[in-house]
Amino acid sequence: MSGSATFVPPSDAQIAELLRSARTIAVVGLSNRPFRASGGVSRFLQANGYKIIPVNPKEREVLGEKAYARLEDVPGKVDIVDIFRRPEFVPDIVDAAIRIGARAVWMQEGVVHAEAAARAQRAGLIVVMDQCILKDHNRLLS
Repeated sequence: MSGSATFVPPSDAQIAELLRSARTIAVVGLSNRPFRASGGVSRFLQANGYKIIPVNPKEREVLGEKAYARLEDVPGKVDIVDIFRRPEFVPDIVDAAIRIGARAVWMQEGVVHAEAAARAQRAGLIVVMDQCILKDHNRLLS
């Protein structure tokens, strides 16, 4: 595998700019189970002006938004792909994020896949790994 550069985390300033400029966040793994972290985070993001797009083949609608089976099915532009899936699913999600032209991939706390993160960075995406988008939003933009 050529060009296997390591993952370099973005600075707080880069994360803050991403959160300020992003409008649409595809949440991979968002379900209708109300007590899951993905639901609480997505409700927070909606309340803070972001358009949330649920990506989960088992759901039709979540938080009042139409759900899509795959990132490739989402119409329009996606700024951030927020991943609430186990690490073994991350490479395929990152590949899909690259294909759809997303600006960023965000792996929530506990979701770590350095190889996929480095691949996304090589493709020009901003990558945040093992961090909570809600906590970073509160820490950097409040």
